[in-house]
Formats: sequence, C-alpha cells, structure tokens
Amino acid sequence: MAELTFDCLDVRPVKYAASPTLAFSMKITELTAQPIHALVLRVQLRIEPQRRRYSSREAELLTNLFGDPARWGETLRPFQFATVAVMVPSFTRTTEFQLEVPCTYDLEVAAGKYFHALADGVVPLVLLFSGTMFPKGGPGFWVEPVPWHTEAECRMPIAAWDELMNQYFPNVAWLKLHRETVDALLRYKSRHAIPTWDAAMEHLLANVGDDL
Repeated sequence: MAELTFDCLDVRPVKYAASPTLAFSMKITELTAQPIHALVLRVQLRIEPQRRRYSSREAELLTNLFGDPARWGETLRPFQFATVAVMVPSFTRTTEFQLEVPCTYDLEVAAGKYFHALADGVVPLVLLFSGTMFPKGGPGFWVEPVPWHTEAECRMPIAAWDELMNQYFPNVAWLKLHRETVDALLRYKSRHAIPTWDAAMEHLLANVGDDL
C-alpha cells in the first residue's frame, strides 16, 4: 500500500485572483517508491489557537471569540478555517503542488475574527487529508483511500493574511448589519450631515466615552 507524507513549504497570497485566495505550497513524499497515477484530495484546514501566545491587545480583541482570558484553558480549542479539494497529477517518490484556499474577511466568521485580532507572529494550522489515490504498476492502476490520519502542520505568517486583505480591502474591514440598523445609521448620517459611513461611526463612538 502506498504511504504518503505531506509538508507545507510556504503560504502566499495569490496575485490577480478573482477573490481573496491563499496559496499553500505543499510537498508530497511517497515513502515506498510506489508510482502514483493521480491523487484526489480533500483537505480540511483547522486553526489550533492554543499553540501560540497572545499580546494583551490581541487577547482583548479575541475576547469576543474565546471569552475572558481567564477561561482560555477551556475555550481555546481548534476550529475550522476552510475545506478545499484538489487533484494532484502523476508522480513518483515526491512532487509539489499548490493548494489554493478561498478566504473571506467577514468578521461574523470565526476565522475572520481570529485573523483580524492578530498583530504579528504565526497562525498555527493543521491540514487534515482524505480522498483517493491511484497507485500504478504494470499495465494499469488501482484505487486506495488516503488514510484518515494523514496530516501536516503549518505555521502561517499572519503577514501573509494581512498582505492578502490589504491587496483586496486596503485599510478596511467588513461588518454585516441588519437592514434596520443600516437604515437607522443612514438617517443618523443624513440628520447630522455626515459625508461618509466611517465618519458616522466615528461620530457615534466619540459619544461612547471610556467604554472603548
């Protein structure tokens, strides 16, 4: 039976993609020297937040996601980033491929909240692999499952995420609001002759006081 190992070599934003996309440069090694006709992979990317330290500023922003830092021993648990599929063509012994992961800056999504809170350092990820491999030999090939225990660790620089988001949304973030809230903000903006949405939010926050 073919035996695969995976390594993450690099993570970079995809230039000129239609939507924000990260490219994970991956290396596969087949340990038994069995030629592989093709691989059909399903890859789950999972964030493991318990594997890094956080500054006081980061901890403050992450309270919305994990609760009070005093409880992080219980609440800091792995969670989903993305699941993607990819096909890897024929190779023997080793090959490299690009795993392209579509991303969102939606701050209603747990991964978006987490990435937004990090100032620097790395994001601890684990990539979990499943799918089908097609080893070949003689006149044909056969089918084997990719073992469920197959995985790879990745320490993605948060700078790669920041570069990606600045490429598509320079110096901005996105919030999802109810229509009624948008209508109320629009009325407030008009009533006070405020030119932009950002200025309207600054005007509101200026009246909050020391709660920020």
